[in-house]
Amino acid sequence: MTVEQLRKFYDAQPFRPFIMHLADGRQIAVNHREFIMSSPSGRTVSVYQPDDTLNVIDLLRVTDLEIKPTANGAGKRRRS
Repeated sequence: MTVEQLRKFYDAQPFRPFIMHLADGRQIAVNHREFIMSSPSGRTVSVYQPDDTLNVIDLLRVTDLEIKPTANGAGKRRRS
């Protein structure tokens, strides 16, 4: 995963919450644009959760990005 691929989700108008799927099977939710920030090198991103926990993610470990399903169950999955 590259920071440019992630930026497409970040810059979407309107923003839609999404899930980062990692190689180790974890899923990291990005609920708001304000909750994610990339490092200056673009190699890692920091994602805050609503409970104030922080995930620092190496983008080389991200296998997939998935738009979170809406209330009506519609969601969109994109392969990177």
